Parts: sequence; C-alpha cells; structure tokens
Amino acid sequence: MKTYSLEELTDKHIGKKGTPKRDTFEYELRMDLLGKAIKDARKERNLTQEQLGKLVGVKKAQISKLENSLTDARFETIIKVFKALNAKINFNVELLNQRMDIA
Repeated sequence: MKTYSLEELTDKHIGKKGTPKRDTFEYELRMDLLGKAIKDARKERNLTQEQLGKLVGVKKAQISKLENSLTDARFETIIKVFKALNAKINFNVELLNQRMDIA
C-alpha cells in the first residue's frame, strides 16, 4: 500500500500552491484556525461572546462571526480581540521567499 503526504494529497485534490483554488483553501483554513483560537481563548477566560464584544467595542454577533469564520474581519478588530483576551500575538510575513517573524 502506497502512502501519501498531506502535501501530495492537497496538491492532488485542492490544487498546487499558487493556484486560485489552493489560495482560497489555505485562506479559509487560516480563518477557521483564527476563529477557533479566538473561541478557545474566550472560553478559557470564562467570557461570553457578549462580554468579549463589550471589551472590544463590538456586538456579540461580530464575535460570533469571527469565531465561526463568517466574516472578513478588519485586522484592527482582530488585534483588539486578542488584546482583550490578554493573548500574545505573532504574525509571519513572507516576501519573495524571505521569511520575517513579527512579534
């Protein structure tokens, strides 16, 4: 039985890196992971969506949309959410095959 790597399966079924379908897939995956991180951190701090919304200055519905990846949130809003959750934020930026870590 032949085994395949996740990269090989993703290339075959979603598309190679750099294709529109693959870019969309990877973006949606990142948004899902971001939403899960927000939800997990909120629950760990025993906050409701409404309480977190008040801390950030948005309505409960906006927090729900972020957690369920139903909206393209502004970068500023995401930063405010993680600050309200007292969470450390790290971003990676890749430019022309060079990697920069921003903490």
